[in-house]
Amino acid sequence: MPSEGRGEGVAARRRIPLLLAVTGAAYALDLGSKLAVVAGLENRAPVRLIGSWLELQVMRNPGGAFGIASAMTIALTVVATTVAVVIVRLSRKLYSAPWAIALGLLLGGALGNLTDRLFRSPGGFEGEVVDFISVSGFSVMNLADWAIFCGAVLIVVYSFLGWELDGTGRETGRERAGTA
Repeated sequence: MPSEGRGEGVAARRRIPLLLAVTGAAYALDLGSKLAVVAGLENRAPVRLIGSWLELQVMRNPGGAFGIASAMTIALTVVATTVAVVIVRLSRKLYSAPWAIALGLLLGGALGNLTDRLFRSPGGFEGEVVDFISVSGFSVMNLADWAIFCGAVLIVVYSFLGWELDGTGRETGRERAGTA
């Protein structure tokens, strides 16, 4: 059944199942990869994938991206929790498949790193995140970081294009002038 304000001729339905599927996939890939690399690679020499440019090397990171804010682990836990709560609240307005994918990546990545913060040593809200994808001269990351990055890039692009959570888009200048 068409709904006003949610795209012409498009049946308006919430994209919560898509959001949950993308979130679950991102979270499962992150958690599974961390379990595998900790079991198989921790305390071992790095595994070269592309020369010394790309390696698998397990590192524990108490901070955020690039090791920033390593003394603020609890604050990073609060930020990840806040991101998750905001996305859950936004999902009530979510009728756009592209936005569901972007927010699902962001939520899955945030939950992946939040799981480390809550359950890895030293425990509590101060657990260290497992990073293992080492790009020479850049950083050591994990799949949650990649999901967060990709989700954030998509959000910026969708915002720039004027795409809304409810599946509508911003009017162009010509359309506005024509309707005025």
